[in-house]
Amino acid sequence: MTSSIIAPKNHPEAETIRDIERTRLHALVSADMAAAEPLHASDFQLITPIGAALSKAEYLGAVAGRHIRYLTWTPGEIAVRLYGDSAVIRYRARLEVMFGGHKVPPGDYWHTDTYEMRDRRWLVVWSQATSITPLA
Repeated sequence: MTSSIIAPKNHPEAETIRDIERTRLHALVSADMAAAEPLHASDFQLITPIGAALSKAEYLGAVAGRHIRYLTWTPGEIAVRLYGDSAVIRYRARLEVMFGGHKVPPGDYWHTDTYEMRDRRWLVVWSQATSITPLA
């Protein structure tokens, strides 16, 4: 079994991954597909807060077509666990988003993403978002 390290804030490889994630989020909010596309692996998959599984083409196509329109996506501190040529990140974020022209109320979400080193660059492979709802 490969051991992991919980990367401190100043770990160079972890900082690289954090920077890539922030760049990816900025590209998604601005619907900049030229910037977003190369950050996602060809076999990327997103599991949405409602449980839908979207491929890279489906997800980025929905963002490019403005079916998914991020108004804001503000991440908190990004925790990183490194496993050799793989990494897992987790963070809480505040999002404002529109789906199919309908504005979703601003909300907080947990994001968990896996990255892999492929052709000497980090790519996001899997992403899952979970809505944080107050307890009733």
